[in-house]
Amino acid sequence: MSAGATLAAPAAERTVEAVKARGATLVTGVPCSSLAGLIDCAIADPDVRYVGATSEGEAVGMAAGAWLAGGAGVVLCQNSGLGNMVNPLTSLTWPSRIPLLVVCGWRGRPGVPDEPQHGLMGRITPQLLELMEVPWRTFRPEDGEAAGDVAAAWDAMVAARLPFCLLLDGTMPGAEGPAEPPPRRSAGAPGPLELLGGASRVARVSALERMLEVVDTGVAIVATTGKTSRELFTLADREQHFYCCGAMGCASAIGLGAALGTARRVVIADGDGAALMKLGNLATIGVHAPGNLVHVVLDNGVHDSTGGQATVSDRMSLPEVARACGYRRVTSCTELDDLGEALRVALTTAGPQLVHVRIRPGSMKSLGRPTVPPSEVAERFRSFVAGADRPDQQRECKR
Repeated sequence: MSAGATLAAPAAERTVEAVKARGATLVTGVPCSSLAGLIDCAIADPDVRYVGATSEGEAVGMAAGAWLAGGAGVVLCQNSGLGNMVNPLTSLTWPSRIPLLVVCGWRGRPGVPDEPQHGLMGRITPQLLELMEVPWRTFRPEDGEAAGDVAAAWDAMVAARLPFCLLLDGTMPGAEGPAEPPPRRSAGAPGPLELLGGASRVARVSALERMLEVVDTGVAIVATTGKTSRELFTLADREQHFYCCGAMGCASAIGLGAALGTARRVVIADGDGAALMKLGNLATIGVHAPGNLVHVVLDNGVHDSTGGQATVSDRMSLPEVARACGYRRVTSCTELDDLGEALRVALTTAGPQLVHVRIRPGSMKSLGRPTVPPSEVAERFRSFVAGADRPDQQRECKR
């Protein structure tokens, strides 16, 4: 088939069936006109969960979370969005060895007339994937080929435990009108906002210690990159912990992907800088509303891991943003006892819930770094989340 050809609608249906047959549990991404038919089919299929992302990086985080919960994720995007995926593909899925399938529309393919903004990216797309060490193959899902292409890509990504990209040669047209959106919780009125505590602020390590006291060993914890993960590891290294060694801003997307794939409670230990970097993640969480998700934001007003440069969190309200995005309950506190009580409520009532903690800058003395390889952290976390819900079987890991 020549480049730029239009594929019949059944090609999209066969592609969805092919990824379902290989075990896909979550399809996510940012719309691309070349993939409109495929996105429409994923949205309409009752046997696959489609979650629209606000950015391609968020989609990679959600797909990674789906794998960490024992499933598998598929990301649909345009190649212009590969720029938004460079960080999570290189600093999250590569070191943690998290496989996911990317189906990518190839705008600006050499020799095919297109809009000027696609010219450079279209020409360098294969080289960009190769620089990121993401294997790829041209995807031509005409009659009889979709299942074979998906199977080959899937086998390769599972064997390497790394992402694989299918670059679409052509387009899969969508319906004339907008696709029927997937069922969602009615937004209704914003959830309540509870403000607790006074002007004093605790250290992050003290907040994490209190979190570990309250959160039982049957709950999964996804910790944002930098000193939050380092302090959590130093306090206690457990199978229930996933430390983001990179991919700043993606912890909330990873936690969402995991929460949508498990009945376990999932707690995200986030930071203000990371939350601000991908505020769109809060909107996706609020709309898709997993009842088992608790989002903790440790807000010290600075980028603590990179030298203490100020964020803008003191000039805006992350709790109000979460409330506007549809979180069922939002609590902001400064005292440890209030934090403990807020977590107890959040862990026993329907989410998503945000627990916002004003903390002071700085970190614990003798701060270590995770010594467990990221790939091992990911593997044991996946086994924990996907395993039987037997808290008595979970244990603190040996150093």
